[in-house]
Amino acid sequence: MPHSLILNITPQSPIYPNFLTGRHYHALFLNLVSSVDKKLGDYLHESNADKAFTLSPLQIQNKNKNQSYTLQYTHQNPIPAGASCWWRISLLNDNLFSQLTPLWLNINPEQPWHLGSANLFITSIQGTPQSTQPWANACSYHQLYQQASEQERNLNFIFSTPVAFRQGTFDNVLPTKESVFNSLQNRWNKYSGIELNNISLESVYPSAFNIKTEVISNYENKFIGCLGEISYRILGNVEAIGIKQINALSDFALYAGIGRKTTMGMGMVRRR
Repeated sequence: MPHSLILNITPQSPIYPNFLTGRHYHALFLNLVSSVDKKLGDYLHESNADKAFTLSPLQIQNKNKNQSYTLQYTHQNPIPAGASCWWRISLLNDNLFSQLTPLWLNINPEQPWHLGSANLFITSIQGTPQSTQPWANACSYHQLYQQASEQERNLNFIFSTPVAFRQGTFDNVLPTKESVFNSLQNRWNKYSGIELNNISLESVYPSAFNIKTEVISNYENKFIGCLGEISYRILGNVEAIGIKQINALSDFALYAGIGRKTTMGMGMVRRR
């Protein structure tokens, strides 16, 4: 069962930009895991396999901005002490969620955690949709599949943090239908227990896009990704089951993300 959890965070000291990077978010998550299950934390740290979680960059609450769209993925200035922040963690299988249950149930709002040199408090955790926080959600794979439309042919995505795809030894930043839906299908088939095969991608065509490339320098090497909005449309004579499968994958994007470095804040995608 995929979960998209929002951790509301208040820093007790400034968080400087050099600590607001993918590897520091990754380290914070592993510290949270290790606090309740050190073996699991060590396993996630050492594993090179596709991991059953994704992370967002740290976000500063902005009540005047629709936070469901583009997110802040780089910081030029420190986040000040006392700022209201949030951080999204998605978990793609029940085992990982249940192993971390003591963390969700016993979070201590007065226990400091560390992001680089900064202390921060996790004040609360949200796991259900809110009007002001659409990134929080939970839904079983069975529900995702059952609720997927058999008729909707428009597939509209917002790439909220940069997206890139590995092809061989290099990255490709162009969100072709194969790159987008194969990424989603691979993660769905790995974690859902509901195998989706023979997806009718030959019937999917890009119908509109407003995208740009973005270069991020706070990784080991510069990361180039794609940001913006792109729409695909299912055309031609496609069986209802085929439309349903593509819609299920599109709805799954909220939890799974797309492409590379999703465990370091990249590839966050919402269906519009």
